[in-house]
Amino acid sequence: MGILKHWLILTTLFVFPASLSFAQIANANGIVVVANISNNDLTLSKQQIRSLFMGSSVGRDLKVATLPPSSLTRVEFNTKVIGMTESRIQSYWAQMRFSGRKTEPLQFDNENQLIEFLNNTPGAVAYLPASTAIPDNLTVVYSSANN
Repeated sequence: MGILKHWLILTTLFVFPASLSFAQIANANGIVVVANISNNDLTLSKQQIRSLFMGSSVGRDLKVATLPPSSLTRVEFNTKVIGMTESRIQSYWAQMRFSGRKTEPLQFDNENQLIEFLNNTPGAVAYLPASTAIPDNLTVVYSSANN
């Protein structure tokens, strides 16, 4: 088997969840990162968002939450903002758990659960599709449309 064929098989199995197609990923409409914070003027850079979702502090006590790996929104976030595949991110978190250095974000099954967590948890931060109606008590701190 040629190297290209191996790469295609691995990409299909590990990079893109079975329920997602290339067309769905190409048609994604952007990501916003929202937080339940009192400072409505806070904005974070792409690097700060990446650091935050990879377990580092950005000088604020924020509780990070994500969607499951099968979520198109998560795939788009990982691609556009984190800049890593799901398998690389999972490998990173396995190393962090083993070493006890960092705690991975909370994970919710769907966007409704994520929004409920955001609404009810001061300091919570998570990503959502840009098309999501954002509740008034949440602040958009980052948008992939601007980058």
